[in-house]
Amino acid sequence: MIEVKRVNKSFGKNHVLHEVSTQFDKGKVNLIIGQSGQGKSVLTKCLVGLHEPDTGGVFYDGRNFTKMPRKEKTNVRKEIGMLFQGSALFDSMSVEENIMFPLTMFSSMTKKEKLNRVNFVLERVNLEGRNKLFPAECSGGMQKRIAIARAISMNPNFLFCDEPNSGLDPKTAIVIDNLIREITYEYDMTTVVITHDMNSVIEIGDTILFIHNGRNWWQGDSKSIITTENQEVVDFVYASDFMKEIRSSIQDKRS
Repeated sequence: MIEVKRVNKSFGKNHVLHEVSTQFDKGKVNLIIGQSGQGKSVLTKCLVGLHEPDTGGVFYDGRNFTKMPRKEKTNVRKEIGMLFQGSALFDSMSVEENIMFPLTMFSSMTKKEKLNRVNFVLERVNLEGRNKLFPAECSGGMQKRIAIARAISMNPNFLFCDEPNSGLDPKTAIVIDNLIREITYEYDMTTVVITHDMNSVIEIGDTILFIHNGRNWWQGDSKSIITTENQEVVDFVYASDFMKEIRSSIQDKRS
């Protein structure tokens, strides 16, 4: 579990986060949504220690991450898996080498143990036997799955996913969503996903945090976000014609 307690963050005179408090639960897919420029990325960077909150704190399983010395923070980061927006694979490395990279950096595994782990996570994302391919030889969806395999290679307690469906076609995006949900439940991780994809919101959002003007504006689940009357959330969720049709259908059933 990750707890955020009254976090504020400013850059000069620009006050980006205002008293943000929330909780991301273990074994659930926790989404952060909101329009661009509202503070999602800054909040996420505060969560993983790339930004230091001006006030308030971030707690990992009760541990005050914000106040930790650097060495202790490094130990917590070993419990974190990261799926970056562009997959962030090393072009000059094979699939096997990409996934093995964090194992080499942060574990004391033997080469055989690392290879066993690589093969295990590749099988988990349905890419067994693709060890020797290079990123350029892989589709966008495959690259995302490789990046997920790398993110879970250290068996993390916490998984952060930044726009995991960015640049993917709708069918592949559903595959990635389902994979994130499956591994979250399977490994009982605390998963935090930053997304603009409304299909992800509806399909895998166990808890949803809506950030507006740097504040915790609304929080709920995938069912309550469909029926909320919070105007800012409504404007965000029903921006597309497709979602407007869904809302109209819901309202017709109510009447």
